[in-house]
Amino acid sequence: MTLALVAMLLTACDHRTIYDRYESTALSGWEKNDTITFAIRPLKEAATCRALLGVRTTDSYPFTSLTLIVEQEIMPAHRVLVDTICCELTDEQGKVLGDGIGYRQYQFEVRQLQLQEGDSLHVVVRHDMKREILPGICDVGIKLLKE
Repeated sequence: MTLALVAMLLTACDHRTIYDRYESTALSGWEKNDTITFAIRPLKEAATCRALLGVRTTDSYPFTSLTLIVEQEIMPAHRVLVDTICCELTDEQGKVLGDGIGYRQYQFEVRQLQLQEGDSLHVVVRHDMKREILPGICDVGIKLLKE
């Protein structure tokens, strides 16, 4: 019993995670001109980091993929990095790749970042689909992990 509790506590604390947050989209659908923003506080020490993009969908999402634009501004240098992330949500046979039933969660690699002590990030995410209002996207998140 004690060993199981210790193992659970050790795996629950992930010291590599610098930032992990989700923001919800509108219930009526995610409009093309609506952006989701994240503000990551200044780092206490320099680090090589992996930026990950999280997406949560419902069964009402009508497509097999999703294209997102991720803009990251590193402050105080004002260096802007822009990535187009093509998120495959199903495989070639139509099998859903996300975790969950009805409410699915996906995670996609954005890029590796070299951040200095005191650097902060301002991240903006928007969809780049042809449809103006995108149904079925519930939440979008950013996770920053130390390498």
